[in-house]
Amino acid sequence: MDIKVLGPGCANCRTTYALLEQVARDKGVTVSLTKVEDIKDIMGSGILSTPGVVIDGTVVHSGGVPSRAKVEQWLSAGAPSKAAMVPAQAGGCCGGGAKTKCCG
Repeated sequence: MDIKVLGPGCANCRTTYALLEQVARDKGVTVSLTKVEDIKDIMGSGILSTPGVVIDGTVVHSGGVPSRAKVEQWLSAGAPSKAAMVPAQAGGCCGGGAKTKCCG
């Protein structure tokens, strides 16, 4: 499972990375965990609010630290389903509009 944490390296980004790392270790799931801090790469992903989490090429979270339960769900499910995806456009979940369940 390829997981990327997208963000400039702020405290929430570091916390999200550490949470993903810890949950993967606790669940015995092998992941490739990468930090993406380059603003051009972040913008290219469609993430408008950081930290963002991308699993196997699918944006599953944007804005704020995800809950441990949400991370456990992602890692238990393997590849994320379309229902777990976060809209990347402005005004969508975490993109300047009202937060919804997809924000974790």
